[in-house]
Amino acid sequence: MGAPPRLRRGLLDSYLSRVIDRDLPDQGYDVRRREVLRRWMAAYAAASSTTTPYRDHLTRLWLLDPVPGWIPANNPIRRLQQAPKHHLADPALAARLLNLSSGSLPGPSGVHMMGPLFESLVTLTVRVLAQAAEATVSHLRLRGGEREVDLIVQGSDGQVLGIEVKLAADVHDSDVRHLPWLREQIPERIADLVVVTTGRTAYRRADGVAVVPLALLGL
Repeated sequence: MGAPPRLRRGLLDSYLSRVIDRDLPDQGYDVRRREVLRRWMAAYAAASSTTTPYRDHLTRLWLLDPVPGWIPANNPIRRLQQAPKHHLADPALAARLLNLSSGSLPGPSGVHMMGPLFESLVTLTVRVLAQAAEATVSHLRLRGGEREVDLIVQGSDGQVLGIEVKLAADVHDSDVRHLPWLREQIPERIADLVVVTTGRTAYRRADGVAVVPLALLGL
């Protein structure tokens, strides 16, 4: 991250090229049309934080890191969707595949990806913390899409942390409406409810939902 921008872009490009030219063939997958595969990877990157199908070969190389749909034991919530939510292993790889930089991302060509890539960054951070806590990370979505929680962290004792991700500093009631709903469904299993934001201050709302800036997550 501390490398000059030009060198950083070159390092990311080299990593992606190695996956296509060496790592996939080492896994027994013959890449005959490299540019087609790279365009497919770019399309996958453009669908970050959505529920899009994925490919097993790239997943085994840890390039694709989808978040599975949450299907708990003794599930009281009906119509849960099992499709994984789409993520690359690092949002920097997604940005590079889409030719987005820190300068172009907020602009007209990249602003549509700011939310998905921010969610990917939060997901990566949460997964690192969850692994240390022996917890799993999933997402919750009802078939039809009327209810959705970005991340469900479940501990080894079955307790659940519900997390929403918001590309904003301020949080409104509409931003957290699915979290109280989750608490109503499984009140005895909820350890906490959190919204991760781009703000600077952590606090707890009157409804009990914690608001935590990504910069403070894990501190």
